[in-house]
Amino acid sequence: MEYKYHTADVFTDKAFGGNQLAVLPDNPAHTRRFRIFIPTAEIPFAGHPTVGGAFVLAATGEIALDGDETRIVCEEGVGPVPVVVRSRNGKPYFTQLTAAKIPEKHDQRYDAQTIASILSLVESDIDVEDGNAIEGWNAGLPYLCVPLKSRDALERARVKVDLLDQHLRGKFCTEPYVFTKDGDAYRARMFAPLLGVPEDPATGSAAAAFAGYVGARSLTSDGTVSFTVHQGVEMGRPSRLDVEIDLSQGAIAAVRVGGASVLISSGTLYVP
Repeated sequence: MEYKYHTADVFTDKAFGGNQLAVLPDNPAHTRRFRIFIPTAEIPFAGHPTVGGAFVLAATGEIALDGDETRIVCEEGVGPVPVVVRSRNGKPYFTQLTAAKIPEKHDQRYDAQTIASILSLVESDIDVEDGNAIEGWNAGLPYLCVPLKSRDALERARVKVDLLDQHLRGKFCTEPYVFTKDGDAYRARMFAPLLGVPEDPATGSAAAAFAGYVGARSLTSDGTVSFTVHQGVEMGRPSRLDVEIDLSQGAIAAVRVGGASVLISSGTLYVP
């Protein structure tokens, strides 16, 4: 059997940044369904495969561009995921998904000292002041949002897998998403060693979940809140994720996550 494939770097406009992605397109005569795999499992939703997969299909002519904005729907395990592909001079440059699931907060409480120890930090590195808290959020996949007080703490974070397994397995999730405010943006890291991903350079599904954390604390009741997440810096794969939250009467009505992508390679896989 022969399979066409393409690779792309996602959530970056420069080659060898962002999150790497391999795309194996299906029959172009069919409506597109995305199946997404990580090292240990198939998962129902992920941001960089959705954003990057749509970009690859548009960049290689597998889907036709419709002017400056092309709207498609990707069928995924979580449900239909609307995607906008923005183009310039007939070439795609930015792709944005709308999360199929409005972020939901989990009601489980977490001990700051325990979470700090999992991250090789001390309790004083965790920011639980001024309304911040360690919270679980889910917008298709669950993440544990952990606010840190400084970029230094973010850079020092190292997951102790034995403690992660001991304290979080069987809980809401086993994937810490640590973040800190960095000027007008956020810096973040995501660890998923129990899923075969020691650290991820760009996590769109986590950014969508994190939008719930941010939206719940927004001073805006009606309108759109926008922010940027920089991830992957510590890995040498700097990524930029642009996030938008639509709020209506204080409730989150929609979450969008987007970014640039770069086509890296194309070829054929030969499977006996």
